[in-house]
Amino acid sequence: MDWLSPIDLLGAVAGALTTISFVPQVVKTLRTRQTRDISLAMWLTFVAGVALWTVYGALLGAWPIVASNLPTLALAGTILVIKLRNMGNETGGDKPPV
Repeated sequence: MDWLSPIDLLGAVAGALTTISFVPQVVKTLRTRQTRDISLAMWLTFVAGVALWTVYGALLGAWPIVASNLPTLALAGTILVIKLRNMGNETGGDKPPV
């Protein structure tokens, strides 16, 4: 069973851990709707990077890369969408000082 190679298993575990690490932030963001201290530039860059990793994994046929990055993209995308929706309602953070 070539899909369960030790290297693929290592990739799957690494991907699962990094994906799970976003769950507490998403839960907190959904609960509080507070995103003032979240950097928009960092989150945009991160989401773009995760999307590219997903495409890269798909092109290689590397299921651990795709399987770990798709849920990460969904979790990070959730935070990004909330951040973008909050941009006009928050003081400080990414808004320039007046």
